[in-house]
Amino acid sequence: MPNPKRRHSKSRTSKRRAHDYLTAASASECPNCHEKKMPHRVCPKCGHYKGREIVATKEAS
Repeated sequence: MPNPKRRHSKSRTSKRRAHDYLTAASASECPNCHEKKMPHRVCPKCGHYKGREIVATKEAS
């Protein structure tokens, strides 16, 4: 197996790792209850998706 002949400097390692950070998950607003929710998913607060109730929640019933 080939091994590196010289070690990589700290700056070279940092440049490579500059794009390894995590991005925050995007959130959209529910048009029914105006709570934050993940896009293209049923709202966990009210249970609506695309203008109709998909999941019955305790607060809705």
